[in-house]
This record gives sequence, C-alpha cells and structure tokens, in this order.
Amino acid sequence: MSTACDAAPRQADRQRRAVPVLVAVLLALLVLPTSVTGSGVALPAIGRESGASLAALQWVVHGYNLTFASFLLACGSLADRWGRRRAFAGGAALFTVASAVSAAADDILLLDFARALAGVGAAALLTSGSSLIGVTFKGKARGRAFGAVGITTGAGLALGAMAAGLVTDTLGWRAFFGLHAALMAVVWCTVPLLPRDGVEEHAVRGRRPAGEDGTEGSRPVRVDWAGTAAFSGGLFLLMLGTVEGPQRGWGSAEVLGLLVGSVVLLAAFALVERQVRHPMLDLRLLRNRQFTALCLIPVVATLSFVILLPLLPNYLMVANGYSSRDAGGVMLLMTLPILVTPLAATRLLRWGLTLRGVFGLSLLCLTVGVGWLAAVLEPGLTPGTLAGPLITLGVGLGLNFGLVDGAVLDVVAPESTGTAAGFLNTLRLGSEALAIAAVSAALVNLVRKPFDARLNEFPSYDGSSGRLANSVNAGDLSGPLSELPASVRPDFTALVTHGLTDAWHTVLWASAVLCAVTSAVICFLLGRSTTGTR
Repeated sequence: MSTACDAAPRQADRQRRAVPVLVAVLLALLVLPTSVTGSGVALPAIGRESGASLAALQWVVHGYNLTFASFLLACGSLADRWGRRRAFAGGAALFTVASAVSAAADDILLLDFARALAGVGAAALLTSGSSLIGVTFKGKARGRAFGAVGITTGAGLALGAMAAGLVTDTLGWRAFFGLHAALMAVVWCTVPLLPRDGVEEHAVRGRRPAGEDGTEGSRPVRVDWAGTAAFSGGLFLLMLGTVEGPQRGWGSAEVLGLLVGSVVLLAAFALVERQVRHPMLDLRLLRNRQFTALCLIPVVATLSFVILLPLLPNYLMVANGYSSRDAGGVMLLMTLPILVTPLAATRLLRWGLTLRGVFGLSLLCLTVGVGWLAAVLEPGLTPGTLAGPLITLGVGLGLNFGLVDGAVLDVVAPESTGTAAGFLNTLRLGSEALAIAAVSAALVNLVRKPFDARLNEFPSYDGSSGRLANSVNAGDLSGPLSELPASVRPDFTALVTHGLTDAWHTVLWASAVLCAVTSAVICFLLGRSTTGTR
C-alpha cells in the first residue's frame, strides 16, 4: 500500500517536471552538434593565433570526437548505476568547465585536452539526456518529445557551421567556446528542477533499490572499464597514427608502433567483450544480418556527409577566398535539408514505401551526392554550383535521420534494445572520429605531392611542402601568401588551389566508391524482409 502511495506522488512530480526535462535536454542537444560542426570552421583562426601545426590543430576536432565516441556506453552504464540526473549534471558541469578552459587556453595542447574533456561531458549528456526523456514521457508524449529531440539535433547540426563562422569572424574563436560554456551553464542550472530516479532517491535515503535502475537483483550492474579502456586506447592510437602518418612518414617506427598498438588494443577489446558479463559492446549482435546492415547505414553517412562538415569549409576558405562566415553559410545548403527531410520520409512510409525503400533512397542520395560534388568541385565555384550536390547529401542524411535508430530496436530481442542502441551510437561516433582523421591525413598526404614537385618555382617561399600542406588544409592561405612578393602570389595561389582541389577529387571519388560498395552490401543484408511502414 505504501509503495502505491509513494508511486503516485512520484508520478505527479515527474509530470510537473516534464517541461524542465525537455528544455534542459533540448538545449544540451542543440549545443553538442555545433561543437562538432563549428570547431572545424574555427580552426583557421585558432591556427593563425597559436601558430600550431596542423597535427596539433586537428586534435581540437579529433579529441572531442574520440572521447565522445569512446565514453558513450561507459557513461550510459554510470547513469544507470548512479542516477540519470547525476550523470546529466556531471556531464553539463564537465562540458561547461572544459568549454571555458578552451575559450581561455593560450596553449594548443591545453586546448586539445580541454576539447577531449568536453567530449566526455557530451557523452554523459547524450546518454543521460535521452534516458531522462524516455522515463519522463510516456505514450504519444514520448514520441513527440523524441521528435523534438531529432529536430533540435538537426538544427544544431544545420546551424553549427554558420554560427561558428559568424561568431569567429565577429568576436573571435574564443567567443565560440565561451558561448558553449555559457549555454551549458544554463543547462546545469536546470538540474535542481529535474526529477530524481530510483537510484538517486534510494541513495539519498541511504539504501539501494533492488531490481531497477542499474541493478541486477540487489547487485549493481558493473561498468565495463576494461572494455572502455581497450576501446578508447585502440581508437586513440589508430587516430594518432593516422594523423601522424603524413607528418612523420607511414613507414616510420613511431607511426608503425602506433598502428600496431591500436591493433593489439582493439583485439584485446574483442576478447574482453567475449568474457565480461555486461560488455560495453555485445559483439554477438553482429550475427543478426539486419542489425549489421542497419549499423552500416551511418557509416555511409559518415563517408559522404559527416567528413565534409569540418573539412569542406577549409577548402572553401582557401580555394574560393571565403571568410569563415561565408563558408559556414554555404554549408547550410547541406545541413538545412536535415530539418525537413525526416518529415518527407514519414510521408513516404505512410504512402506505402517500405522502410527498406526509404533506406535505399537515402543511400542513393548520399552516394550520388558525394560523387556529384567530386565532379563539380573546382576553385572559384559559386554556391549555385555547389547547391545540387550539397542539397542531395542533406536530403540523403535526412531520409534516414532517426529511422535507423528505431529500426535497429525492431530487429533485436526486447532485452537487447539498450545494448543495440549503444552499439549503433558507438559505431556511428567511432566511424565519424576515425573517418575525419583519415580524410584529414589523406588530404595532407595528397596535396604535398604537387607542392614537392613545384615549390622550387617559388624560391621566395621559406617553408617546406609539409608546412604548406598543413596550412592550406587548416584553411589558411593568407599566412603563406604573406611571405611572398605580390608579383608571384597569383601563380602561387593557383598552385595551391589546384593541388588542393586534385587532392579533394581523389578523396571524394574514393568516398563515392566506398559508399556505393557499402550500400550494395547493406541492401543485400537487409533482404526483402525488412519492410513495414511506420
């Protein structure tokens, strides 16, 4: 009787606090995507002020992506064990402090470290925030709440590059990170308004609940620290080796050691996951063909869409002479469709197109879009020329935005839905972190070749081909040009822009081929049985 009496006030309290939950989570999820898309736009300004190498600059983006991907499942486990509100508060506090340190950092290594800490905070915010909405809202209200989550995340993704360019050009790059700190501080201030869950309630009373919220009977579910450490370490060494390859040489002992170390740690991760009772990633899920196919869809999105978010603005600033603000504005052509295309996907399903058909259309748009971009990319191109491929890419991502997450939960057993969702998000973020690092390294490697061959035509340029490749891939051509007399600057600019464009052509065509092959594998694995309308 007392249990029922206790449950009624708790339910009323959750309903009263539903609005603060939604506001807090939506504001947090608006900030997180801008930290990915916007930091790439800010890199040239950071590089000009700090004089840092491209390898060090890239970790402003890579450090955040790496820790975000690596700690996602660990933070989810901690939220289950220590309470969702506590995890959300901890994530907001860590992200706020890390962003404030980023804004004040006068050393590139400190900035890289702060960005990595922000990634850990982002992982805690994403996992606990989604969980808070899941337990606060029920029935149709939950569907509307998660719909708002999708729209907000899409808005952050869509507006991040433009907002970063505007803030960076107007107030400087430090203001970009300072704004993140201010917004997340607002999120942290809402924590007292959020409802406690069972774990926190019983912790306050000095006892632990049995069989709920992070417990198994009377025993708490353990966090897979060994798996988290092996996965994070392996991914870090792989990314570091990929970034350092063009700088030190792919055959150097340092790079080979990093790559071998990553293989060892990732192999250890696979072994650990087979042994622990509550693995970070349940690799047995990969035996499900449809699950595997659905998890590969975000990989195609990464290879076609995500790699462009932090890197294409740098190309536009060098090859077209755009400001950070202008480059961010052009990226809206690719990101704005994400806000409306999910509605079109829902309409297509209502009209009778199968889920497999929607996914196929999405994959086709992504593959065609990146190939189209490869075909038209050239120095001095207009936004009108870019509009076709960029909008196609945005439509391609928007068609599967959110649908993949729901479909994954439909093809696994009910008791595996949490693990399946975690697997999908970890693979999504892990592939994004690795692909961005790999493409960055490939561009540096490819653009050095024409510089090696022709840089001796400009004896007044003091730097090496490697230094020039690093500068232009960070979006900075003004620095190298300032070292040259005005009479040779047009020819030097032509060498740089055409060399950079050729490198981008190679990367984009390779991405188009990989997308086509992966899409074919996905369609084969899905088979005819993945149908159904929603």
